[in-house]
Amino acid sequence: MKAHALARLHARAMRVPGPWTETDFDELLATKASFFVHSSVDKYPGEREELRPSHVAATKQAQDLAGFALGRIVLDEAELLTLAVDPDHQREGIGRRCLGLFESEAALRGAAKAYLEVAETNQAAIALYHASGWVQNGRRKAYYKSTDARIDAILMSKTLVAC
Repeated sequence: MKAHALARLHARAMRVPGPWTETDFDELLATKASFFVHSSVDKYPGEREELRPSHVAATKQAQDLAGFALGRIVLDEAELLTLAVDPDHQREGIGRRCLGLFESEAALRGAAKAYLEVAETNQAAIALYHASGWVQNGRRKAYYKSTDARIDAILMSKTLVAC
């Protein structure tokens, strides 16, 4: 998947420009530890892909991309860096599918536990994570900056089951 397609979908899903730029995605695409999974409009079971410079050319057209999860592995831990679903395809189970694919891929890559942080104001994401077995285990005060306030980050984790 090309970095510009991921950045564009991410901005649409977050309903703000950025916070991740095409350059941010390019840098992650170039790291060996990073990976992403995605669901397309025409292929709901989802797909997983390694993010490598030679692999960035992609297998799907950007307009088919309905959602994705981007993560990385460090030793035996996975971090969910972001999960984004196109607003035109929200509430269709794509976020849950991408989260499940992320968890499976992380376990296949040797992660025993996964971590994430989410804005305390993102109640839809928090509900998805709780429903998927993630537990809250911390908080970062005033971690995110919005136009008019600072927002706490909720820290969550989940023990992964090897496939």
